[in-house]
Amino acid sequence: MNVSIETMTGLERRLTIALPSEDFETQITERLETARGQVRISGFRPGKVPLKEVRRRYGNAVRAEVAGELMQSSFVEAVQKESLSPAGSPNLEVLKMDPGIDFEFTATFEVFPSIDTADFAQISLKSPSGKITDDDLQAMVERLQEQRTTFELVERAAAQGDQVKADFWGTAEGESVAGTDGEGVEFRLGQGQMIEDFDTGVVGMRAGETKEFDATFPKDYRAQELQDKTIQFKVTVHEVKQSKVPQLDDEFFKGFGVEEGGETAFRSEVQSNMQREMDSAIKNQIKQQVMDELEKLHEFQLPNAVVHKEIHVLKDQMLGQFQMGGQSKAPELPDELFKDQAEKRVKVGLVVNAIISKEALEVDAKKVDARLDEMSAQYPEPEQFITWYKSNPEQMQNIEMGVLEDQVVDLILSQASVEQIESNYDDILSGKAIAEEESQNADAETETTSK
Repeated sequence: MNVSIETMTGLERRLTIALPSEDFETQITERLETARGQVRISGFRPGKVPLKEVRRRYGNAVRAEVAGELMQSSFVEAVQKESLSPAGSPNLEVLKMDPGIDFEFTATFEVFPSIDTADFAQISLKSPSGKITDDDLQAMVERLQEQRTTFELVERAAAQGDQVKADFWGTAEGESVAGTDGEGVEFRLGQGQMIEDFDTGVVGMRAGETKEFDATFPKDYRAQELQDKTIQFKVTVHEVKQSKVPQLDDEFFKGFGVEEGGETAFRSEVQSNMQREMDSAIKNQIKQQVMDELEKLHEFQLPNAVVHKEIHVLKDQMLGQFQMGGQSKAPELPDELFKDQAEKRVKVGLVVNAIISKEALEVDAKKVDARLDEMSAQYPEPEQFITWYKSNPEQMQNIEMGVLEDQVVDLILSQASVEQIESNYDDILSGKAIAEEESQNADAETETTSK
């Protein structure tokens, strides 16, 4: 096999591969001999069809079939021989395939870029830290009670906090206004589900009552066409329900898996969950910063084939979300919509792989077990969860890759500059702790520059 390499534009390479005619023709003849014993042709006994006749009838098809197989196998052999790393499937094109001459074809493809990893000491990160206070715990308990709140019908006027079921119609100067009608809509007064003026107009109404009033939409309302616009509403209330907040009793605790220990055990369990959530949020925020910095510090050309593949992964994910949302027909989504995100993900992935290769990192089995233990803790039968994962190679590969990424993050943290940002539970979970710090630093830089 003779192989020549041509560097095209950027990461594109073209191999020209030539195989001896004798080898090519031998495989074709062997394939025809096999077919000779199997084909049924009128006028010939089974297995007695002359090879010449088989070649006349099936020679071109067999030649194309053998050529296709040879191109695939020869391409793999050639890239291994030349130490190339294809970033996608090759475009194969036959140059010569006639009898008596060497079989020759080209394979055009992209290779993965060579990446020089940056000095991690250049990286500066912010790590939020904080403690869960008694107030945080109490707020979470009240939130859980709110989630389990039920509603019961009452025969009185609607008040703040009540759940109301109503029909309503909106008009402006006698004309209906799109987006301001509703039938059988349930909403809770004073919870921000409806605009403030609408809530105010409904307060005091009883089931069966109809009322008209004006309501002005906020200047920052999500629908731009309704911003700061006054609408005349006609509202008919069908039901008024008052909230019934559950008591902190054994029945309530059992709903969260706490069978014994009463309120003390329940609060302890809630606090443990809050701590896990906060630790996970801190870990994810640090990891995201690391990945963002890796993307900024490295510049290299991306293989189009890999970016294209990632675009379709992102597109499929979004289409899946549309389907889960109940949309029977998903909208047409252009590739350009996902290009920037796909390029960033591909770039970071290639840098992470380069670091793993350069540092000869291997998956830490103990960390894999710890990850499985952490994931299984939220399930009633963690042993079965772990057994299922370990019996599923694809899922285990995802776990191991996640652990390797964490090992890359740990490596970078050991060399980067990390600033601790003291904050509170809510701001850490929401990401506000770091966002506010970055905003303040940006303002300070702007002020210094302006001076």
